[in-house]
Amino acid sequence: MAVEILLPKIGFSMQEGQVAEWLAADGAQVTEGQPLFSLEADKSTNEVESPASGTLKIVTKTGETYEVGTVLGWIE
Repeated sequence: MAVEILLPKIGFSMQEGQVAEWLAADGAQVTEGQPLFSLEADKSTNEVESPASGTLKIVTKTGETYEVGTVLGWIE
């Protein structure tokens, strides 16, 4: 079963964020807890960890702004 990768809400007032860089390539094997992407929001940059282990499927582009809760990809 695929696990969704959602844009997390990092700060209380955060409504949107930007995927600055994927730290793993589309189709790569990732492990739970591994840094997955860099998120820019509210003048800060944070690394977001993988919620599961498996094969990464990215469905969004870097440099784009997305609302909190947007599906950025899946791990199968």
